[in-house]
Amino acid sequence: MSTQPDRFAISLRVLHWLMAVLIVAMLGVGLVMTSSLTLRPLLLDIHRPLGVAILLLALLRLGLRLTQATPPLPASLPRWQVWAAQASHVALYALMLAMPLLGWAMLSAGGMPVQLWPGTLLPALVTPSPTLYSLLHQIHQLGAWALAALVLGHIGAALLHAWVHRDGVWQAMAGGKRR
Repeated sequence: MSTQPDRFAISLRVLHWLMAVLIVAMLGVGLVMTSSLTLRPLLLDIHRPLGVAILLLALLRLGLRLTQATPPLPASLPRWQVWAAQASHVALYALMLAMPLLGWAMLSAGGMPVQLWPGTLLPALVTPSPTLYSLLHQIHQLGAWALAALVLGHIGAALLHAWVHRDGVWQAMAGGKRR
């Protein structure tokens, strides 16, 4: 009897899909926020608490991912695709954790408090520094583009498994039975 499940636990599936929606929304908010002066204040008020929510959910998800058995990748996958899948997942988790922390540190370096909602401020992560603010701003922007590229690659790989390979990888996260 195999100890590996044929699909991800419901907790991991729910977190995956919830975070997928939040991350795509965050990327969209960030993109519009950087190009619209009129919408910027409203979008910043959405961006900050959304980033904190993503950070907390990513920590929860990582904890669950490290403690729950997951389905194996199909034995038919070439070695390079297994490596690419593993590397992209590590990069996704790293960015899900790093991006909110970078944004928080960036605002702290700019002397701007991170307000989740009126009356609730997060403590500064670093002391104010215009030089550090500029550096963290650039890293945060590059990270956003890297995250967007990884998300698009992840979606592409998922659709490839669902529509072309039909090897059960999609079903393992979507909740159906693997073949």
